[in-house]
Amino acid sequence: MPRYLTEQDIADFRAELCKVATERFARFGYEGVTMRQLAEALGCSPKTPYRYFKDKADILATVRAEAFTKFADALEKATVGVTDTSQRGRLTSEAYLEFALKNPHAYRIMFEIDAPVDETHPELGPAAQRAALYITRGAEELAAAGVIDVDPKLFGWSMWASIHGIVMLHQSGMLAHGPDYKSLSYFLGLTMLKGAGAKFGPAGVAQGGKGKKK
Repeated sequence: MPRYLTEQDIADFRAELCKVATERFARFGYEGVTMRQLAEALGCSPKTPYRYFKDKADILATVRAEAFTKFADALEKATVGVTDTSQRGRLTSEAYLEFALKNPHAYRIMFEIDAPVDETHPELGPAAQRAALYITRGAEELAAAGVIDVDPKLFGWSMWASIHGIVMLHQSGMLAHGPDYKSLSYFLGLTMLKGAGAKFGPAGVAQGGKGKKK
């Protein structure tokens, strides 16, 4: 007689399956992973994963949603209680890099998997949107505070593209003989802020109310 599965049993198996799937998708891509391989890695029947997920696409969407949620959590936690817009931007960038470098598999399935991020999965779309809005909203805050005098939408996405590029260079080993990722991130951020019209105080902190053109 089959053992009755408790809610905790189900949650534990789903968590273990998602952990294995995240690593496999990050290493081999979507097409390089099969349900049978996931079952073998977990030591269960090939049919067992289908008791917990609809198919491979459902598993991928679920683990990506989890990754985006943890990503957004990390970014938001880094700026709790911080009101200065420039400091919030710096802390967000630092949290971004720290998450990406400590969770390379999660980062890869978030941004390197060739699969749409949309509303077809109930959790993936909202989770990805939450992370994206938090990152780009910082530029809106900088513009509102008068720190930058450029299109905040373009500035926010440009900053995001820059940080993502640093992560990709680091993960590929291309920074092994170049600057360390922290120095590169600081330089890029400083250069972009100056190009956006930001003024800096004696401590090197971008100041509001002076970046607006008269």
